[in-house]
Amino acid sequence: MKEKLLKLQENAYAPYSNFPVSSIVVTKDGRQYCGVNVEDASYRAGSCAERVAIFSALADGVKKGDFQEINIMTSSKRIGTPCFVCRQMLTELFEQDAIVRCFNKEGEYKEYHVSELCPYPFDGDDLK
Repeated sequence: MKEKLLKLQENAYAPYSNFPVSSIVVTKDGRQYCGVNVEDASYRAGSCAERVAIFSALADGVKKGDFQEINIMTSSKRIGTPCFVCRQMLTELFEQDAIVRCFNKEGEYKEYHVSELCPYPFDGDDLK
């Protein structure tokens, strides 16, 4: 997975931050969906690699609960974790025990469950 994530970073569009990020979502039936971060000059209109991968899966018909894991690689020596907007998407679409694997550019990683990164989720039940 780390080689595929590293190669995928070449597709990131990060001319402002120079911080490419790649992500691969894996479904329970083994399908993989790729994402890279996409920036623009206003910063706010871009998207994180995690959400690009998730949105790609959704566009292909993957449903809530079909996600098994997400793998994320930053271009840093530090192992990063998803931003809070991406964590909200994980809470919304992934089961609480789904794996979130976070890599640094050397391929070292830490593994979490969604419930660890999102201990107090806001979900549809909060809207009732």
